[in-house]
Amino acid sequence: MQVTYIQAINQAMHEEMARDENVLILGEDVGILGGAFKATEGLLEKFGSERVVDTPIAESLIVGAGVGLAIQGMRAICEMQFIDFISCGFDQIVNMAATLRYRHGGQASCPIVVRGPCGAGVHGGIYHSQNPEAWFFHIPGLKIVAPATAYDAKGLLKAAIRDDDPVIYLEHKFLYRRIKEEIPEGEFIVPIGKAALRKEGRDMTVITYGSPVHAVMKAAKDMASEVDIEVIDLRTLLPLDWKTIRTSVTKTGKALIVHEARRNGGIGGEIAARIAEELFDFLDGPILRVASRDTHNAFATPLEEYIIPNQERITEAIRKLASY
Repeated sequence: MQVTYIQAINQAMHEEMARDENVLILGEDVGILGGAFKATEGLLEKFGSERVVDTPIAESLIVGAGVGLAIQGMRAICEMQFIDFISCGFDQIVNMAATLRYRHGGQASCPIVVRGPCGAGVHGGIYHSQNPEAWFFHIPGLKIVAPATAYDAKGLLKAAIRDDDPVIYLEHKFLYRRIKEEIPEGEFIVPIGKAALRKEGRDMTVITYGSPVHAVMKAAKDMASEVDIEVIDLRTLLPLDWKTIRTSVTKTGKALIVHEARRNGGIGGEIAARIAEELFDFLDGPILRVASRDTHNAFATPLEEYIIPNQERITEAIRKLASY
């Protein structure tokens, strides 16, 4: 059955709420409206208003209530209508949810999922286009996932809901209805912490995640006569699947990191540093990064396309690295 990225997210929540009566969802317009993008469509009708809770416009409340429910044995899915506003719940995430298990010596857990639409490419402007993963990458106790396919969107969300620690689930809005694929009807999950090798290659490793996975795969296909690219889709950002990265870079000797979040302070910098520290003897060229430019997201189409890592910039970086 062909399923879109957002339908896969909706399926995951339907299945997990049916499987476990302790799973519930909190958020702005998640009930009667079915979500701003229809991610929660049909949940209110099936599970009722005690498990599908429309909240005020208050992200700190949504996450804080989710933490309280988790302490009481529930599993809360906390929807941010746009992931940009996760910053309003920052204290609850990093100081409450992420530290709960540590503060209680492992005797308490915080099984919440904070999910919402991230990313640019849809002309959302400054408040509806951000990629906030680097804000949380620094925090022990959190997990961060960023699916690029419909299969992973479903499998990772199911895994996140079942996880006993807080998971930030970044769903890229550009992919919502542009990505469609066959998804098995039976039960499956995608394990948190395991990257996907999307394409094998011998000349260089391109490490990416989220929406840019598709641009990288297109470049790998279009440039096949020039360079044989190995493509790693991280899927999980925290914890990072270092084993897969190490194996690939050791084999190819070259590494390019592509992400849509800003370059300055982005996750790509940490990956590049670790490759330089641990795999320097295997490198045959510099570690390169392609990311959004260090500026605010623009509303105007030409400006937005200039800011984010487009196909042209990815291709240019691949050719540059291949020339070494």
